[in-house]
Amino acid sequence: MTQATTTRPRAVTVGEGLAVLIAGAGPLERSARFDRGAGGAEANVAVVLAQLDVSAAWLSRVGDDGFGRYLVAELGAQGVDVSAVAVDPTRPTGLYIKERGAGSGVANDLDADASRMHYYRTGSAASALSPADLAGRAPLLDAVDLVHFTGITPALSESASELTRALLARPRHGLVSFDLNYRPAVWGSRIDEATDELDAHIRGADVVFLGTDEAEEIFGTGDPGTLRALFPEPAQLIVKNDKHTVTGFEGASSIEVPALTLTITERIGAGDAFAGGYLAALLHGADLRTRLRYGHLCAAAALTATGDAAKLPPSQDLRRLAMLSDRTWAGLRYPAALDETISS
Repeated sequence: MTQATTTRPRAVTVGEGLAVLIAGAGPLERSARFDRGAGGAEANVAVVLAQLDVSAAWLSRVGDDGFGRYLVAELGAQGVDVSAVAVDPTRPTGLYIKERGAGSGVANDLDADASRMHYYRTGSAASALSPADLAGRAPLLDAVDLVHFTGITPALSESASELTRALLARPRHGLVSFDLNYRPAVWGSRIDEATDELDAHIRGADVVFLGTDEAEEIFGTGDPGTLRALFPEPAQLIVKNDKHTVTGFEGASSIEVPALTLTITERIGAGDAFAGGYLAALLHGADLRTRLRYGHLCAAAALTATGDAAKLPPSQDLRRLAMLSDRTWAGLRYPAALDETISS
């Protein structure tokens, strides 16, 4: 990929990026070497958008350290505009360690292909995000067609929550997209505020993504119809029912689209990939069914890969598969479908 584009961004994602240290398979205490990667929900979405021909910018804060410089360089190399990333001179860049199971049966080992995240983000540069980070960003925010962030961002700190509320309160020049992404551990001592904060963010956004499991935990229901009745405000409400289907509501209409059959390699980042695929298709003018299929295709790319940010197949393959009949779509297996000649 080329360096960050000079094209006016159509979308901006707002939230924390994280350096990722990926351990070798087996108990963490036995891992002598770590691979490096880039993660963070909003950063992941920006990367997916850029791969789908949607010029995207990332607004965040990183530390004045090697991890921060790596994140900025990595996203820039993948075509994301990083000019709105501030460098914090005193706080570090957040990071997490991905522990991977080998299924050896020894103490502290996870099952084969299972993983566990260890986050080190308390006091990070991005936790200091605040409405002040919007100062001077009005030309960017006013020019884009979409602003996207997740429930992780307001969970980082009180000031970060003030920032996301400020984003919702700004005059709308485009759509605001919000992915619930409920992470109790990130809320920490502010966990009692989470339900009211997330409720307000859902009601204030135009496009909302949520999973039935997290909705059940926070709002007491995972039923898509009940959730739509509870949250009529977003023009588009996308409910990830379970591993196999997603229900999309647009106004009073709705449609349910099954996921692709596949063998899961890594679950981390799949939700971000789904959101990126859906939002890219939305900005390209696709109908609801096609948007949901793009979400599934991008999620499948993440689920069958090893990194946080999905590496997508060629655009022509995504378009071909997204346009298949319902019957053919329901029988697809990923990634084999990419190499098959399939009749619609």
